[in-house]
Amino acid sequence: MLRSDNSLSCGDPDSGNLLVEGDNLLALKALLPYYAGQVKCIYIDPPYNTGNENWVYNDNVNSPEMKKWLGNVVGKEGEDLTRSDKWLCMMYPRLNLLKQFLKEDGAIFVSIDDAEVSNMKCLLTEIFGQRNCIGTIIWQHSVQPKGYLGKLSIHHNYILAYKKTDRFELGNLERKDEHNVNYSNPDNDPKGPWRSGDVRNALYRPNLIYKLETPSGNFIKPPAKGWRWSKETMLEKIKSGEIIFNSGETKITRKIYLCNQKGRPPESIWFGEDVGTTRKANQELKEIFNGEVPFETPKPLELLKRIIQLTTRKDDIILDSFAGSGTTGHAVLNINKQDGGNRRFVLVEMIPDICKKITHYRLKSVINGYTYNQNKVDALGGGFRYGKLDKSLFDETGNIGRDVKFSDVAAHVFFTESGNPIPKRPNKKNPFLGVSMGIGYYLLFNGVLGDRSPDGGNVLTSKVLANLPKHNGPKVIFGEGCRLGDARLRREQITFKQLPYEIKVS
Repeated sequence: MLRSDNSLSCGDPDSGNLLVEGDNLLALKALLPYYAGQVKCIYIDPPYNTGNENWVYNDNVNSPEMKKWLGNVVGKEGEDLTRSDKWLCMMYPRLNLLKQFLKEDGAIFVSIDDAEVSNMKCLLTEIFGQRNCIGTIIWQHSVQPKGYLGKLSIHHNYILAYKKTDRFELGNLERKDEHNVNYSNPDNDPKGPWRSGDVRNALYRPNLIYKLETPSGNFIKPPAKGWRWSKETMLEKIKSGEIIFNSGETKITRKIYLCNQKGRPPESIWFGEDVGTTRKANQELKEIFNGEVPFETPKPLELLKRIIQLTTRKDDIILDSFAGSGTTGHAVLNINKQDGGNRRFVLVEMIPDICKKITHYRLKSVINGYTYNQNKVDALGGGFRYGKLDKSLFDETGNIGRDVKFSDVAAHVFFTESGNPIPKRPNKKNPFLGVSMGIGYYLLFNGVLGDRSPDGGNVLTSKVLANLPKHNGPKVIFGEGCRLGDARLRREQITFKQLPYEIKVS
C-alpha cells in the first residue's frame, strides 16, 4: 500500500501529481487500483543493461516462482542466468503492469540503446502486439565525436513507441517559418501559398490505371503504377482546383495549400538541436543543482515535452516508473504552464537517495522557482504528493492488517472485482463503492456503519442491509460475516463474500 508523506509533499498536494519512493514493481501494483485504464502516456527510461548499473531492481530470479517459470517457459538455459536473462526478467512483469495503466487511446515510449533494443522490441511486441507498434524513434543524444579511431562514435539512442489500441492518435508538431519555405503563390491563387504534390500511386492498382482527359479533349497517360486517386476523386479535385493542368496540357500538378497545414507530422529521427542532447540535459540539472550534475545520463526537457505534446491533451495523466532525475514531471509542469493545461504526472523512483535528493529536489525547485547565477527562474507552480510504499494489505497470517484503512481495502476490492479504479466518492464513510457492469459493490469493514466487532469488521444482517445505499440490480457485499439465509440473498440479488478469505489477491 501507499502512504503519503506530508513532510515531503510540495506545493498544492491536491494537484493530482504523485511522486512515489519504492521498488517500481511493488509501486505499480499499489497504484494500479487507482490508475488502471487512466494513463494517456507512459514514458520510461529503464536501465540499459550495459553492465555498469548498480543492479537494484527486484527481478526475483532466485525465487521459487521465478525458477519454476524459467523451467517451464524458458527451459534449461534459464538455470544459468546471463545478464540479459535477468534484465528481461526484470522488465517483463513491469511492462505487463504498465499496459494495464494505459487508456484505450494511450501509448508507451521506451528509451533504450543498442545493448537491449532488440530484446526490448520483442518484449513490447509480445505484450502490445505487432500491429500496435507506432515506430522506432532515433534520438541524437550527442553531437561531439567520441571514442577511439577505428570505432564508431555513437550519437544516438532509440525510443520505441507502442500504442495500446488503434484508438491512439499521434499528434503533429508545430510548424515554423523554416517548414514553409517551399510554399509560394505564383498564380495568385486566392487560397494563398501552395506547393506541388505527387499525383502518382506508390503501389500498382488496376483501378487507378486510366487516361485523364484534358479541357481541350486530349488525354494524359497514367503513371506506371497508376494515379494516386480513383477517376471519380480525380475529377472532383480538378473541379475544386486542387489539380491543375500545365499550359501545354501534358501533365497535371497537385496543389497542397499552406492554409490546410495545421502542423507537421513527426519524423522518426529527432535531432539534438530540436529536442536537446545529454549535454543540454546536464546543463539543465546544473542550473537547478547549483552547478552540479547529480544524476548520470539525464534526459533533456525538450525531449519529454515533445513526447507529451504528441500524445496528450490538457487533462491527461503521464506515468514514468523509472523517474530518475524527474525530467518527465518537470516537462509536465512546464507544458501546463505554457498552455494552461492540467496534465498530471505519476512518477516512481526506487532509490531513496535519488528520489529525495534529486527527483524531489528538482520538482520542488521548478514548482517554487529557483536562482541560478543570480538569475531568478520563475516558478512553474503546481505541486505533488510524496508517497512511500507501506505495509501490505494482508499480514503474514493472511488477515487484513490492523493498520489498514477502509479506503485501502475499498480501492483494492473494487479494482480486483471490476477491473476498474474505484470511483471518487464524496463520502468516504459510505459502504457503497460503486457500480461496474450493472453490479453494485459494497464493503462492510472497519466499522463503516458503526457496527464494530472486536476485529473492526461488519456483519451483514437484516438491519445492516436496510441501511445500505440502494442499488437496483445484482450486488456483491464484502463483510466479516452474514446472518442472512440463502433464499434471502437470492431474493435480494446479493452475492456475499467473506473478509478476508474471498478478497482476490490480484
